Amino acid sequence: MRSTRASLRIPFWLVILILSILLPGCAQWKTVQPYHGKYGYQPHKTAPTVKRMGFSIQVGAFSKVENAIRLTKSLEGQGLNAFYFAHKSGLYKVRFGNYASMAKASIEAERLQQQGVISGFYIVMPSDYPIAGDGVTALGGYEIRDGIVSTARTFIGLPYQWGSCTIGGPVDCSGLVMAVYQLNGLNVPRTSEEQFQYGIPVDKGDLQKGDLVFFSTNGDGRVSHVGIYIGEGRFIHAPGTGKTICTDSLSRTYFSERFIGACTYLR
Repeated sequence: MRSTRASLRIPFWLVILILSILLPGCAQWKTVQPYHGKYGYQPHKTAPTVKRMGFSIQVGAFSKVENAIRLTKSLEGQGLNAFYFAHKSGLYKVRFGNYASMAKASIEAERLQQQGVISGFYIVMPSDYPIAGDGVTALGGYEIRDGIVSTARTFIGLPYQWGSCTIGGPVDCSGLVMAVYQLNGLNVPRTSEEQFQYGIPVDKGDLQKGDLVFFSTNGDGRVSHVGIYIGEGRFIHAPGTGKTICTDSLSRTYFSERFIGACTYLR
């Protein structure tokens, strides 16, 4: 018995017409994919959201790092992104904030001074940073990369205190990245997830000094740790509570199994 159901046939010209309409719309959603690690990839933007530092506030001159840590914790209790660092004078100092003008930075510093949170202060100006006067296109030059690595090395041996790789400690893993970049005049996102999300993806084999390397230490495929690449397969990072900031190797089994991608803010 013959079926009375008509066969559905779509004319070739109609297929072409449909594809011509849909494909351009799909193309605009194309994203750049970073290194394909164990957990796949996350979409990145094609341009980094790195900005030059404005005016920040520097306080303290401590001979003991514990005192700098205590002040940093107090400032973070005020909702400020603060960090301590080893100054070239041999003392430990603290910096915080990123203000659009010297007046705004001074008002904030004076407010904290009146509250007794800080005593004396110094306003760090945009012209005080190593990259002052350089064009944005020069960020990828080896001078700024070497500067970032040199700065990161000054943190080696300093204690990792509170929290994990989220906001909550004077120098957690993403806080270390923020501190190193800010000391060189560049303001990057605060958390490791944001740092991964907004940088330009870099393949593992194309890493350069100053790039950032990311890991999923929780095993759930999410970024939970970040380090600063220093060349020759090594990176500097804040490893965990009770430990000190140190160098490590990407080829070490623990990190090679948890490596999830890399990005740069230096192009």
